[in-house]
Formats: sequence, C-alpha cells, structure tokens
Amino acid sequence: MTDIRSAVTAERTELAELLAGFTEPDWDKPTLCAGWRVREVVAHITMPYRIAMPRFLAGMVRAGGNFNRYADRQARQDASTLTSAELVDCLQQNVNNPWKPPGGGYEGALSHDVIHGLDITVALGIDRQVPADRLRLILNSMKPRQLKYFGVDLTGVQLQATDLDWTYGAGEPRTGTAQNLLLLVSGRTVPKAHGG
Repeated sequence: MTDIRSAVTAERTELAELLAGFTEPDWDKPTLCAGWRVREVVAHITMPYRIAMPRFLAGMVRAGGNFNRYADRQARQDASTLTSAELVDCLQQNVNNPWKPPGGGYEGALSHDVIHGLDITVALGIDRQVPADRLRLILNSMKPRQLKYFGVDLTGVQLQATDLDWTYGAGEPRTGTAQNLLLLVSGRTVPKAHGG
C-alpha cells in the first residue's frame, strides 16, 4: 500500500512541476482527450479534490447518470472559471490526497493521473517517460472491464511490452513500449511521431 501511495504522490508532484512551467498558450493546446485542451484535462484531474459529493451527485443527475457526460461538462466549466495557476496550485496542494476512483483503489488513482498526464505530454510532444515501476503497477492491475470502459477490443491479440517483462491477452502479438501500450488500452490514438 505504501508503494502505490508513494507512486501516486510522485506522479502528481512531477505533473504539477511540469505544468508549472507551461506558458499560457500551452494551456490551450489540444490533448489526446478528444475536445479537451490542457486546461480541461487538468480541471478533470483535480476535480475529485474540488467537487464535494453533493455537487457531484447533482451534476450526475443533470447529466442523466452518465459519468462521461458529467465529467466533460464539469471539466469545461471549471476550465473556463479557474486560472492555470489555480489548477496547478490545486494539484500541488493535493499530491497526497487519498482520493481513489470508485472500485479502482489506489491503482485506479495512479492510472487516472498517469494516463491523463500522458494525454498532455504525448500530445504536446514532451518526452516524459513514466517510470517503469508506475507503469508496471498500472498494467499489472488492468482488468477486462477497464478495456471495455475504454472501448478497446483485444480479442485475438497479445500485448507485449518491449521495455518491461509484461504481456496481456492471447493471440497475435502486438508490441510496443509499456507507455504506448498503456495509451492503447486506454483507447488513445498515439500520434505517429510518438509511437512505439
């Protein structure tokens, strides 16, 4: 438990340090999250620290119980009202926050932060490599329901990391770096210039 919590804290700390160095135009650049700029992604990452349960539930009701619809609306609203400095400060103040996604545990929290961090860095062409121990924790905790959530079908495919001792599934081999395979199983399209 200590290892995973430390990994979450380290990931949030590093992401906050990276974002603190962004220029204002950087915050308006598109990410791998379709329709979201950097500011919407960071608003989404920090949402659990800022949105109290009653407000969250009210938002879910307005979204007809659809979490993705709610998350999109909330990220866009928050990105329009919070400054980039406020978003960075929120992340910095919550590097040790014990938030976990429902049913996801701390592995889910780490996955959330790493994947959304990659949504930013890969799209902006920033060569940030997530440490292997974090990638291993996320990939080893991967479940079929996560693939289904992201709309990824790996029937007849075996993923094989080229930089970690990790495989998933059975069938025709598909290789890549652990980082790029994580993006693949998360339903992201990796730009060719950054493929692996």
